[in-house]
Amino acid sequence: MTAPEEPMAPKAPEAPAAPASPFRVGLIGYGLAGSVFHAPLIAATDGLLLDTVSTRSPERQAQARAEHPQVRTVATADEVLDRAAAGDLDLIVLASPNKTHVPLATAALEAGTAVVVDKPLAATAAEAEQLAALADRRGLLLSVFQNRRWDNDFRTVRALLAEGALGDVQRFESRFERWRPRPKGGWRESGDPAELGGLLYDLGSHLVDQALTLFGPALSVYAESDIRRAGAEADDDTFIALTHAGGVRSHLWVSATTAQLGPRFRVLGSRAGYVKYGLDPQEAALRAGQRPASGGGADDAWGVEPESCWGRLGSGESPQTGGGVPVRTLRGDYPAYYAGIVRSLRDGVAPPVSAAEAAATLRVLEAARRQARGCA
Repeated sequence: MTAPEEPMAPKAPEAPAAPASPFRVGLIGYGLAGSVFHAPLIAATDGLLLDTVSTRSPERQAQARAEHPQVRTVATADEVLDRAAAGDLDLIVLASPNKTHVPLATAALEAGTAVVVDKPLAATAAEAEQLAALADRRGLLLSVFQNRRWDNDFRTVRALLAEGALGDVQRFESRFERWRPRPKGGWRESGDPAELGGLLYDLGSHLVDQALTLFGPALSVYAESDIRRAGAEADDDTFIALTHAGGVRSHLWVSATTAQLGPRFRVLGSRAGYVKYGLDPQEAALRAGQRPASGGGADDAWGVEPESCWGRLGSGESPQTGGGVPVRTLRGDYPAYYAGIVRSLRDGVAPPVSAAEAAATLRVLEAARRQARGCA
């Protein structure tokens, strides 16, 4: 008779896997883009650590340390690049003036570091393609911060299109209109072509990117661009019309001189139309010091707007007089961008916005600028 088998010792529980070290981020620039958008979103993203901020302003350095106590501050972009070259950074984010994007992105890629660049990536599509080629040769991530793809209203339009709620879309109207009758000054409103100032390359970058994301390549571009305010140097009232390969026409307005604001979106299809007023609340929340929940997601309140702000879907009615059916606006989700960057760095998946997509947007912006000047 065989001896009974001894009972097996209980299997020791597996030790939990050690969490992966966060990717260390160097942020160049701590003005509006750096302090309001990038730094808070980086800090809220699991897998990212805001390591270094560069800004020449002692006041902004103090602001950065107050808002992010663990961060080191330096005065120059070169100091960030030196840390990257020494292997102390994994990602460089460029929130610096537009004219610095190409040289700094080139230097960061040559230092062997992944790069996120605030829009616009470059002045021309050719420059964007050269950066993309450099990133490919070095095997590095290069992405462009087009946060407006995660606006609540834009996400809602994408969902309505996916559901077929509008039928075949015929015209897409999109506006970033403001009433700022006096210029604020600074490089964003400079007339120096090297600065890439003006609304066409600023807010226009968002609207064109959104239109191409929804409806694909543009076959033709028409534009009107004006400088209307006394003392202004760069375009402050611009209209762009695109005809997409699929037949949709996009009408896009960017303006600082609009005394009565139009709808943010008006999308007209063969079955119904969707009209939405007002702006996504995330920028206002960030400016007010509110922050998304840590973890790359959003808490119950982040990016949510009240029912009174919802757009309306219908046919033959005026939404301004209560016509159509209210459509719940999806939650805005800016944190999704940097969560996507973490996945790209960790898993090698495509970035949330590619340099090739940025180049396509720049081709449209270049064509619009030429066309508005009568050079088409």
